[in-house]
Amino acid sequence: MSTGVYMQMLLLRQAFYIFQEVGRSLKRNSLLNFAAVGTTAISLFVLGVGMLLVINTNEIAKTIESDIEIMVYMKQNLAEEDALALEPVIGRISGVKETTFIPRDEALKSLVKQLGGGDELDENVGEQNPLPDAIKVKISDPHEVNTIAAEIEDLPGVESVRYGGQDFVKKLFSLTNWVRIVGLLLITLLGLCGIFLIATTTRLTIFARRREINIMKYVGATDWFVRWPFLLEGIILGFFGALLAVVVLYFSYGALIAKIQETITFLPLVSSTEVLLRIFEGLLVVGIVMGAVGSTISVRRYLRV
Repeated sequence: MSTGVYMQMLLLRQAFYIFQEVGRSLKRNSLLNFAAVGTTAISLFVLGVGMLLVINTNEIAKTIESDIEIMVYMKQNLAEEDALALEPVIGRISGVKETTFIPRDEALKSLVKQLGGGDELDENVGEQNPLPDAIKVKISDPHEVNTIAAEIEDLPGVESVRYGGQDFVKKLFSLTNWVRIVGLLLITLLGLCGIFLIATTTRLTIFARRREINIMKYVGATDWFVRWPFLLEGIILGFFGALLAVVVLYFSYGALIAKIQETITFLPLVSSTEVLLRIFEGLLVVGIVMGAVGSTISVRRYLRV
């Protein structure tokens, strides 16, 4: 028998032994394994909820930001030609994306249409149009709205500058940051609990086999040969905990999105399959890492012979 064939057979025997030991350990500590999987699932479910909440809050904030417009009202006695001349001046301001001139006559017609008025409203207004010419300004970065508005307001011929939504967006960003911080703290706590349970499960298994491990070490078994069964056990527990969290999160989020879109159709919520898959894949990876870390912590002390 050649050396290469012998090494292959040896590796296969080692792999068979490792997987056999993993199966025995999972059966032997089924109750603790269930607790470890459950805690991991809860922690990762909360992590997924936090991530989806932050992503959706950011999406709503972006939608509201994109709707922020600056309305520039000219002085009442300013001629329309002079008001039109201000439009390219405003358009050259840094951060301004688009400008639209709104003549006072068009603004009055729009107001009459919105109020549902007719001849009676026209009679009350009279021949003198009380509305000024205006310029609607769209900006590239909503965070610069204060700076741009102040610069426009200093232009000659401008009576006032108005815009809305910025305060709400600031509050929304504050809420997003708060959700992120609280979610991170909660996930850290639950994640540590999951690692602790997986570590405890692995530690009990190792303690029951400590004499066997010592004998294996004395006859020349490497640390990795001893470590692999416990490492795989932790990875399996973490993976199934993450898988349970992903399944529950997938169906609950899908049902929630469908319900919200029935009642609040205009609310922009994330439903992209690509985004959700990235989140779910991330949760599976985190679960596997939690299991590996928990088992690594437990097995380390028993390898010192």
